Amino acid sequence: MTDTARTGGRILPVTDLSLVVLVGASGSGKSTFARRHFKPTEVISSDFCRGLVSDDENDQSATGDAFDVLHYIAGKRLAAGRRTVVDATSVQQDARRQLIDLAKRYDVLPIAIVLDVPEEVCAERNAARTDRADMPRRVIQRHIRELRRSLRHLEREGFRKVHVLRGAEEAENATVVTEKRFNDLTHLTGPFDIVGDVHGCSAELESLLGKLGYTDGVHPEGRTAVFVGDLVDRGPDSPGVLRRVMSMVKSGNALCVPGNHENKYGRHLKGRGVRHTHGLAETIAQMAGESEEFKAEVRQFIDGLVSHYVLDGGRLVVCHAGLPERYHGRTSGRVRSHALYGDTTGETDEFGLPVRYPWAEDYRGRAAVVYGHTPVPEATWLNNTICLDTGAVFGGKLTALRWPERELVDVPAERVWYEPAKPLRTEAPGGQDGRPLDLGDVHGRRVVETRHAGRVSVREENAAAALEVMSRFAVDPRLLPYLPPTMAPTPTSRVDGYLEHPVEAFAQYAADGVAQVVCEEKHMGSRAVALVCRDAEAARGRFGVDGPTGSLYTRTGRPFFDDGEVTEEILGRLRAAIGAAGLWEELATDWLLLDAELMPWSLKASGLLRTQYAAVGAASGAVLPAALAALESAAARGTDLGGLLERQRERAADAAQFTAAYRRYCWSTEGLEGVRLAPFQILAARGRSLAALPHDEQLALLDRLVEHDGTGLLRTTRRLRVDTTDPESVRAGVDWWLEMTGRGGEGMVVKPLGALARTEQGRLVQPGVKCRGREYLRIVYGPEYTRPDNLAQLRRRFLNHKRSLALREYALGLEALDRLADGEPLWRVHEAVFGVLALESEPVDPRL
Repeated sequence: MTDTARTGGRILPVTDLSLVVLVGASGSGKSTFARRHFKPTEVISSDFCRGLVSDDENDQSATGDAFDVLHYIAGKRLAAGRRTVVDATSVQQDARRQLIDLAKRYDVLPIAIVLDVPEEVCAERNAARTDRADMPRRVIQRHIRELRRSLRHLEREGFRKVHVLRGAEEAENATVVTEKRFNDLTHLTGPFDIVGDVHGCSAELESLLGKLGYTDGVHPEGRTAVFVGDLVDRGPDSPGVLRRVMSMVKSGNALCVPGNHENKYGRHLKGRGVRHTHGLAETIAQMAGESEEFKAEVRQFIDGLVSHYVLDGGRLVVCHAGLPERYHGRTSGRVRSHALYGDTTGETDEFGLPVRYPWAEDYRGRAAVVYGHTPVPEATWLNNTICLDTGAVFGGKLTALRWPERELVDVPAERVWYEPAKPLRTEAPGGQDGRPLDLGDVHGRRVVETRHAGRVSVREENAAAALEVMSRFAVDPRLLPYLPPTMAPTPTSRVDGYLEHPVEAFAQYAADGVAQVVCEEKHMGSRAVALVCRDAEAARGRFGVDGPTGSLYTRTGRPFFDDGEVTEEILGRLRAAIGAAGLWEELATDWLLLDAELMPWSLKASGLLRTQYAAVGAASGAVLPAALAALESAAARGTDLGGLLERQRERAADAAQFTAAYRRYCWSTEGLEGVRLAPFQILAARGRSLAALPHDEQLALLDRLVEHDGTGLLRTTRRLRVDTTDPESVRAGVDWWLEMTGRGGEGMVVKPLGALARTEQGRLVQPGVKCRGREYLRIVYGPEYTRPDNLAQLRRRFLNHKRSLALREYALGLEALDRLADGEPLWRVHEAVFGVLALESEPVDPRL
């Protein structure tokens, strides 16, 4: 208990996440104290709960139900990580025991604030209240007797802090001060260098610190080392390791959490009876030559270690043996035990060692958990967790993780210092991506946290539709790391005869503050994503598949070709072009993810063309010639048709234009003969997302790719750079579009040159708007859409929903690429990928 005098009053430190129990007789001032020092939402009053269930706060017959309600509300708050204050007498041990058990259940600190106020004061206060005026004096006397009997036992009951305020004046003048939990270091953002289990290997530790850039324990760039524990035992120089780490912690250049070996050695230093096994005997022998002063410093250091730390705004948790998300930032014996020892199944393996429960395989937390304890030959990410104990003392290596870079740095052990009880495992638990995708990862309403647009919500009904597509038709989910977003059309044009025109696209970007844009030729094909691995080994190592060397799939994740050999042939051609262009080496990667158009459109969408877009045109093509012939015959006989013949001739001309537009985009293919692929963006490579790489740099890389393709598969994407603030440049962009669409091209996509753009207010700008040609739109809207009355009606289309959808899908796509580049597990990547697919089922005009 820590009390500090200030202006005559006492300061009561109360932890930010705790269960605060006010203890005092009726009339002692608990409710007044609670109102003065805590937020109204933090306080749960037994009187209020009694009123909730009986409409009478003084109805003692409702007390049982009232406390059921109180405990339920308190439990919900504690589960949500909210400090909770219980305003009840709590003078009886049984009542307090229930509250202490509640705090233990949710791993928070129970704190008692006792108002020990004289009987006369309590009686006077009750007499002044109309609802308590007739309270018998014996009730107050009984409360005070029970309180006095309890005072000396409160800490033994389980309260971690006990503040006793004696008398009304002391209670009146007290001040409550909120203090953070010791494990809450969210304000420290790093950068950090997290070091795995050292186990007395001081030479390896000095080598690793040197490799990380530290000189005498200090990093010139202000980085902070974080040690995951097990500094001592088994190795040759535990005192040297302790001296180095303690010095760095004391100077503010390091943090350290305890390992089970420090915990055991600390108990030995306190004179507790512990077995001198698992390397403790070596530490005791090495410390025998050290001074008593140093031993006292070590004891104090170990006593002060906190079970785990939550760092970097909650994005990073460091502990010794791993920690499930429900324990992050919590404080209890159970949390400390798990952080020190992990959890076991109760079984032993063939070496007589406990079998550890594989908590990391089920981990789904937002924070990355970095830990040690169980030696592994290689540090690998598993479900956003990583074990850094790579067995330095057993002849392995000492490993550190740079954060937030997620880079691993290691040094080899000088020798085998201690023979392990069992050999290091040949592979990390769970493999690259942990346990498979689970229905719980995508079921129901979801909210996905994205780095570029905050939270993106996915409705339950949309998730259900996406689940149907993903489970029945999609490619292997391990080879489906990204889905492209839908693309919004340019604002509706008012240029005579046009529904879409580049002038509006350029004006939109200018209004968003984007001066430089690139216009890219829009190939009339199907949006295609190509994942190309350098070889089968790369595909196995990063994506965990045996056989395929990548994938080629549609906007909804479906494979383009049922025949895997055809897909592999296309991937092989891409792979060869990438190698010949030198991109594997230049981008330092063994896989690439490409956004492209696959042509002809008939490879995927011939049915769509025939049944949806071409329905009107096909009908017109079959009926109009006969009808036109009959009308012309009637006109030749002198029949007055009142303009009907002219209208039918116009319809026939429109139908002919429709047929010509339709035929431009479908042609016959034989195998891969006639198939073309036009890549227009490199999305990601090993260790990095390339979505923000400016488009001129992107297209320059892809030009080299096309140039080195010797098979005729790849096609260049033509483009033009436009300054939206320069009328001459805008006019040149319009002319380029008119020329391209005039000779049969579909149109163009206008994109910010810098790729990832924001307005001055920080809002994401559309990553691209499509501006389709006048003749191409006949396929979409029908042969007669350009007639003035039809065009006027079509101009009343509503684009806001489509634009919103495009931006939300864009944010999810960027998040998927970032998670993929960061090496996060499959379920984390697919949370964003699945979100894109789910949003695609939102109702929106498919012609937009």
